[in-house]
Parts: sequence; C-alpha cells; structure tokens
Amino acid sequence: MSGDFKLGIIGGSGLEDPQFFKDVKEVVIDTPFGKPSDSYLEGTIEGVKVVLLARHGRKHDIMPGNVNFRANLWGMHMLGVKVIIASTACGSLQEHIKPGELVFPDSVFDRTAGRKSTFFDGEHNETPGVCHIQMHPTYSEYLRKVLAKTADGLGLKYHDGGFGVCIEGPRFSSKAESKVFRSWGASLVNMTLMPECVLAKELGIPYATTSLVTDYDCWREEEEQVSMEMVMATFKQNADKCKTLFLAAVPQIAKHDWTEEIKNLKTSARHSVMVPPEVIIPHLQI
Repeated sequence: MSGDFKLGIIGGSGLEDPQFFKDVKEVVIDTPFGKPSDSYLEGTIEGVKVVLLARHGRKHDIMPGNVNFRANLWGMHMLGVKVIIASTACGSLQEHIKPGELVFPDSVFDRTAGRKSTFFDGEHNETPGVCHIQMHPTYSEYLRKVLAKTADGLGLKYHDGGFGVCIEGPRFSSKAESKVFRSWGASLVNMTLMPECVLAKELGIPYATTSLVTDYDCWREEEEQVSMEMVMATFKQNADKCKTLFLAAVPQIAKHDWTEEIKNLKTSARHSVMVPPEVIIPHLQI
C-alpha cells in the first residue's frame, strides 16, 4: 500500500503503550457530528501509520449508549484512515466459545434502541439524502481472514465466524434474554458491536472487529453469575492477547493493496444514498 496508508484502531487497550506504539502524538479534533470519545493517538507500529481511539474514553467513563459513534468514525475519516480494526468485550452464548478466547464475527444482530446509526440524517450538509446501506457482508472478509491467520501464527485460540447480539446496555442481559439470544444461534452478546460497522460502511472504510470473550453471560446454569469484576479480570488477560494480535496483524494489513475494496465500498455506499446522481457527496468520491 502507498505511503499515505493509515490504519485505525478502536478499542485497542494497551496499544497506546509507547513501548509498542512509536512516535505518539495526541490529536484533538471536533467533527460535524460532535466530539469523539477522546483525543486520538497517532503513531506507528513497525513503520505503519496508526490512529488509536478509546471507544469509551481513556477513563472508560462513557456508557455504551452514550458513545458518539458517528463522531468517532468521522474523526477517523478526517484523519485519513483507510482501514479500521476494532476490539470489543463480549459474553459467550455457546458452550464451545470459552472465556479467554477470541472471536472474529461475520455478522451482527442489532437490539439497541435510540443510537444514531447513520450519517445521513438530513441535518448535515456533508451527508445529504437518506442512505439505505447494504449490511451483507457486515465486515471486511479480507480483514477477518488476516486477523484469523495472524491468530493462527501466534497460537491464539479463536473462532472464525458467528454473530453477536448487540444490546443497549449498560445493564447485562436477564437470563430469559440470554437464553432467547442463545436459541437464535448467536455466538456472542455485547453492547458496542453496533453501529460502528454500519458507519464504517457509509464511509467506505473496510472494517472488522475482534471480540474478546470475557464470560458465559448468565444462561449457563452452573456458571457463576456474570459480574463486572469477572468481566474485567478476564478482559485484562484478553487485552494482552489482542495487543499481541494487532501488533502482528498491522504490518500484514498494510501490505495489502486496499484500492479496489475501498473503491467498491464507496461506490456501493454512494449507490445506497437516495439523492440525484449529480449531487456530490465528498467523502464518497472515488
């Protein structure tokens, strides 16, 4: 990829450590959609330009439903990010997906309410019209495969595919909800899988997420009830795995020529917007 390639990471606990993240500088920006969750950290990983953002803020003081997902993603666009990888903590809904393991989901089921999940809301000059974005495939297949192949090489236990149910939060699921989600065949339950993947699609940015399994939610009869202490204890272990994974995956992602995939995503997004063809949408220009 050309020298202007820049990779975005959302979530990414531990990657701001200057021992791994070189030439770090903070970037504070405002967007047409408001302020992002925190300042962005720009730096390099093995010579690759990287932009990191803490989804909930670096103090983790923004609850899932209050994350300004639109500002977070638009800020990545403003900074010239071409591709985004993300990490998110999840509960397992299936016996074979164990706490401490990773999942690279291939779809999502949205159970959130009230989140702003489109840039095309009729209130911003940058995004005129209504966008009926295509959500299959949900994630970039190439990115998913790079992450899985990298996990293989590192000997990390992971699951390739499956879908997560994204709930509103900040509460955990009731047992009834957990069992219903499980009966649907869902692999995971989570509070932040949506709407990042939608917004990345509307921007024409290839995107994939790594789910860090922290617990069995509450469907498992013999399991200790899910608690914040349990989640955070496992998350700290998984964060180290995710840091190792991303550090190894970033150079592999940067080697790929993303020109065609980005062009296809932007073309698809532009064709999804209900405005006359002569109307210019700057961020979807090829």
